[in-house]
Amino acid sequence: MSLPKRDGVHDRYYLIHKPDTSPEVLAEADLCIQDVLNGTARENHSAYPTVVRNHNGTPFLPNQLLERYLSKLPLKGFPYEEAVTFCDALRRLVGWQEIRYTLEKYIEKQVQERYFEAGEKEDDFTPYPPCTVWPELRPEDVDEGLLRFACYVAVCHTVYGQSFESLTTEHILGLVSQLRPDMVKQLKTAGSGKLPKDIQQRKTEHFTASANDAFAAIRITARDSTEECYAEILDYLCAVLEQEEFPRSYSVEFRGKEKIYLPIPGLPKKGVNQLFACAVQHPNLHPSIERYARLAMREYEWYQNLADEACAMPGSFAVFALGLEGPKWWRLVCDYLDRCDDEHSSLQEKFLHILFKQYGFTAQSLPVLVHGVQSMQNLKPAKEFRALIANEESLDALLEIKGHLEYYLPEESGNDKRVLAYLWRDVLWAIWGTASENGGSKVIKTAPKELKEKYQQVFA
Repeated sequence: MSLPKRDGVHDRYYLIHKPDTSPEVLAEADLCIQDVLNGTARENHSAYPTVVRNHNGTPFLPNQLLERYLSKLPLKGFPYEEAVTFCDALRRLVGWQEIRYTLEKYIEKQVQERYFEAGEKEDDFTPYPPCTVWPELRPEDVDEGLLRFACYVAVCHTVYGQSFESLTTEHILGLVSQLRPDMVKQLKTAGSGKLPKDIQQRKTEHFTASANDAFAAIRITARDSTEECYAEILDYLCAVLEQEEFPRSYSVEFRGKEKIYLPIPGLPKKGVNQLFACAVQHPNLHPSIERYARLAMREYEWYQNLADEACAMPGSFAVFALGLEGPKWWRLVCDYLDRCDDEHSSLQEKFLHILFKQYGFTAQSLPVLVHGVQSMQNLKPAKEFRALIANEESLDALLEIKGHLEYYLPEESGNDKRVLAYLWRDVLWAIWGTASENGGSKVIKTAPKELKEKYQQVFA
């Protein structure tokens, strides 16, 4: 069969949304849709944009395949199971972000616009308008399968999307709850149903727990304060995070008998803080705490039950707990700091202050500081830092860092003198604050005679 010339960007794929698309190309698109379902389609992201190829090698855009598939589904007696099967297959092939917008717009058109009257948004910061059910809408006009599909799309935004996509989840579920509150209630109770039963609910001699993927929540109640109890809880947390269907941004709600928290002033006294403050008391559990932290740490993901000013990446409290246990865990701390969102995350500053107050500035601890200054905007020094650095060993360690500063930068910028200068400036600021300005003249002027030369080298 002879196909026309490809009409996508750089002749990379076929467009199928135009009215004059040739029947031969549409037939290949339908074949590609079937191949997605069969598992024989292949994606190619070697160049932009990502394309999906059928077994003949004919390429199409994922979102256009999805649009074509959905356009053929009946809105009355909507085939929910079939639609979910295709969407899941396409998501696994190309990733959620390739299909997110198309699904969101489909729900907007087929659910919101058909069943609801949209009002005016309160302000430009409100993502969605208030919606009320059309007064003339009859119950028999509302399709249950379509509403179930809307719930599926809502849950996908939380499970596979970025943290802010939970706003879309809330909006869609808000629509469904006006028509079928029982559907949303079921999601609140049991989630989407995709998680294994022993993950959805777990009850042992030591603790009870539940995980809800639809609302990105883990709830745990400890029945005692034994090492066995915390070991089981950590195993459960890891088992939850190993589920592909569980969101990467989520809340951990913990209740336990021991009311202790990490010794870091300013950390929110939430259950997740309490949990790791308790668990870290048991050295045998430290590897399990690290395992949880490494499963949890994801850039641009957040614990969802912390206030904005205390926002923290999942795994933060586990990392803080281990980091204060000593140098053995500082590689983990550095890996964590490298993943922090430097524009929005600042809770790590409170941890770093306590870490250096406890261990001082040494050859082992100073690399943590360099990673720390790159993990956030304007890491401020603690008032004790000037005294802690004022010794020959610490200054020598700092000079060693200065001599190999390129090791802490990506390869492409490690030789950029301007980037190196900015990073060194930030390191000095994190120790001396405003006194580091003007070449550190104030610091050098007040330095002990025996250390003055080293201070001059630091600020040179």
